[in-house]
Amino acid sequence: REVISVHIGQAGIEIGKECWELYCLEHAINVDGSVSDTATADDPAFGRFFYKNESGRFIARACFSDFEPTCIDGVKTGKYKSLFDPQYLHASKEDSGNNFARGYLTMGNKNINQTVAGLFKLAEACDSLQGFMIYHSLGGGTGSGFTSVLMERLTAHFGNKSKCEIAIFPGDKISAATVEPYNAVLATHGTLTHSECSFLFDNEAVFDICTNKLGIERPGYPQINKVVAQVMSSITASLRFEGSLNANLTDFRTNLVPNPRLRFPLVNFAPFASAQTTPSGQMSVTDMTNACFDTSNAMVKCNPLQGKYMACCMTYRGNAKQSDINAVIETVKQNQNIQFFDWIPKDIQVWSNHRKPTMLPESDMAKLVTSVCALSNTTAMAPVWTKLRKRFDMMYSRRAFIHWYKSEGVLQDQFDSAREDLVTLEKDYENVSSAV
Repeated sequence: REVISVHIGQAGIEIGKECWELYCLEHAINVDGSVSDTATADDPAFGRFFYKNESGRFIARACFSDFEPTCIDGVKTGKYKSLFDPQYLHASKEDSGNNFARGYLTMGNKNINQTVAGLFKLAEACDSLQGFMIYHSLGGGTGSGFTSVLMERLTAHFGNKSKCEIAIFPGDKISAATVEPYNAVLATHGTLTHSECSFLFDNEAVFDICTNKLGIERPGYPQINKVVAQVMSSITASLRFEGSLNANLTDFRTNLVPNPRLRFPLVNFAPFASAQTTPSGQMSVTDMTNACFDTSNAMVKCNPLQGKYMACCMTYRGNAKQSDINAVIETVKQNQNIQFFDWIPKDIQVWSNHRKPTMLPESDMAKLVTSVCALSNTTAMAPVWTKLRKRFDMMYSRRAFIHWYKSEGVLQDQFDSAREDLVTLEKDYENVSSAV
């Protein structure tokens, strides 16, 4: 039941480097791909996320693609360079210039065949491929445009395999490019029918967590990426470890996506404790669980209590007793502030594993004994899309910067279609909210 990870653009690659370092630490894999004495022989991750090469070293089932070579060079020369096969590290000589059109058409057409060929080769080496996890940014040119064309190809060639996105969502205050709203709307439109489940990480929300909970005065992308990797470790834990329930990529779709268009679960994590002030970030199971329904622990800027829940999955790691978990889940079900729709069972899926979380080196997070990650499909996500559409409209009403997209082959009709699709997505949330 193998999983192939695909890292697109600067954001996808930098987060990928942090994720794979953390996975290696959690599964006792050394920087050269050898296995430490503390590794468990029957660790399921050895086959699902890694494979053995001819010399007996473990290699990541991963492909990295970017148009500009700097980030790829960082992977090739980094601490874990032996973990990645060079034939799956793809780079060109020009960047996308933060332009969806260049990522989707101009540069995308030049580079897509090499990336797809690499994924075919990785897939052929699998016994029973589950699917793909695609890491990218919705706001970047490569992360938006190239991911869109790649998702089209994955659907065409691997239609029956799951495709799960881990996408960096453009925030209001933290922005790498003025045209991020354009890229994000076009990318959402381009991937909506191809991805089955998308986990969003808002740079602004993670920035606030770094500032308010971890005590980082001026967090940068390295600190933000470490937090994202730590949360991704919990999201993928059910795929990499044996637990109370055996999970796979299809379970994300089955348990969290009651409507194919409403495929954006809200991600919450707890506890967030600063390594500077708290030697151990230990919290009770009750406090951790309640924190996962709080705005300040969400990976996207929204208020979970202002929406209704369609589905919820909780992943517990470490020293959490099953009896305590069962008790707090029952309490959550009775909490009048946490509302589920009447037409859906008020059921919360629970996965637990006794292995405590591992922290990245130089992490600002305190060492954790227990942690919990909540994945919730809720109508509280609707305002997130409304806010993005308004940012899009502010520029599009003046047709600002449109000429750069037209010059690369994206016509105004595609902007209109993408915006209309986003409005429809907002209405989808409204319709499910009004359902009886």
